[in-house]
Amino acid sequence: MDEEYDVIVLGTGLTECILSGLLSKEGKKVLHMDRNDYYGGESASLNLTQLYRKFRPDQAPPSELGRDRDYAVDLVPKFIIASGELTRILVHTEVTRYLEFKQIAGSFVYRDGRISKVPSTEMEAVKSPLMGLFEKRRAKKFFEFLQNWKDEDPSTHQGINLDKDSMKTIYEKFSLEPGTQDFIGHAMALYLDDDYITKPARATYDRIILYTSSMARYGKSPYIYPLYGLGELPQSFARLSAIYGGTYMLDKPIDEIVTDADGKFVGARSGNETVKAKQVIGDPSYFGAGQNATGKVRVVEEDKVVRAICILKHPIPGTEDSDSCQIIIPQNQVNRRNDIYIAMVSSTHNVCAKDVYIAIVSTVVETDKPELEIKPGLDLLGPIYDKFVSISSQYTPTSDGKADNIFITRSYDATSHFETVVEDVQDVWKRVTGTDLVLAKKDLEVQE
Repeated sequence: MDEEYDVIVLGTGLTECILSGLLSKEGKKVLHMDRNDYYGGESASLNLTQLYRKFRPDQAPPSELGRDRDYAVDLVPKFIIASGELTRILVHTEVTRYLEFKQIAGSFVYRDGRISKVPSTEMEAVKSPLMGLFEKRRAKKFFEFLQNWKDEDPSTHQGINLDKDSMKTIYEKFSLEPGTQDFIGHAMALYLDDDYITKPARATYDRIILYTSSMARYGKSPYIYPLYGLGELPQSFARLSAIYGGTYMLDKPIDEIVTDADGKFVGARSGNETVKAKQVIGDPSYFGAGQNATGKVRVVEEDKVVRAICILKHPIPGTEDSDSCQIIIPQNQVNRRNDIYIAMVSSTHNVCAKDVYIAIVSTVVETDKPELEIKPGLDLLGPIYDKFVSISSQYTPTSDGKADNIFITRSYDATSHFETVVEDVQDVWKRVTGTDLVLAKKDLEVQE
């Protein structure tokens, strides 16, 4: 291979595929390689055979689960927020033409020993058991305050400064009960823990507005999901890259990252072939994540994630027989520091056989018994036909890559949506190109 590329991209996770698609669209000459024979890397969707091969190499999938090709089981459970940043990238790049989306039927929260729906209409809010009558009135005032807020109009501020005052101050101003604060911070602002309460309120305000505008967009829930699983997302960006001249090589082991005498990146070696490029972007596993030989990545000790992929033969009890849903178990309901998430999809999303449901329970690991930590989530599922548990470390680059032209992405975190993935894309884009990523504003069509 004597050709020289502008950028080599290693790994076909969503972050890497978005970047290769965007760079190709900008006119960069991109070569994209992955050691796996499927797209998606850590964020792939696997068929039944691949799923059992990954977790139980010596066991064939049970025949009663149906056909291999009916399955696309996500390794990382995340939903797309309808008005979020990933939606903007999908629309900006027009990869939406390769994808079909369906709504997630409901968003639920676990409180006081029961599952309750996060209200999606005024009517549901009035009936919701999550708050008493007087608390509903206080909450209504709080939400009206947020909806009416205009930065340039001090009369809408009610004496609050979003950039200085904490959420604690705002909750106290509206006399909201701890349970309501919990619901707002975890089920709407989607924080994993309570650290946000003492910080300036601006970020939380932005998150709640994003949630409510996403909810208003299609009703029912703020989330959408691609038919045939999340693995469709990286594949669609790979197509985008190919249209603009990007080259893809799957099933290509990377044996060495080649650098010059100054430690600057010059190429990647696979077997006895070395391909040259000016820059490399890759996921942490290509830079010694695990044994950490290169010193280019480090483990974020406090951010291990435990995930249990569960195959069910029924919808989750207490979710109104929803064909898909998210359930959030706020941390203080189960005496933890971090929330537990449940994401469920089914055959209506073309990810499993009819009458089968895939539920994934996940959380940030806090003890040396990770599987016990997700028990409160597993207990809500009813009988589990089969389950596959994984514990993943979180890796992050040790430098910005500008000195050696080696740009490393971050591992997928415990959040239930893709906003942090897009933050990583924006961050790497700026490091690689020196400019901010600017996106067009258009709308996304979604199946009801």
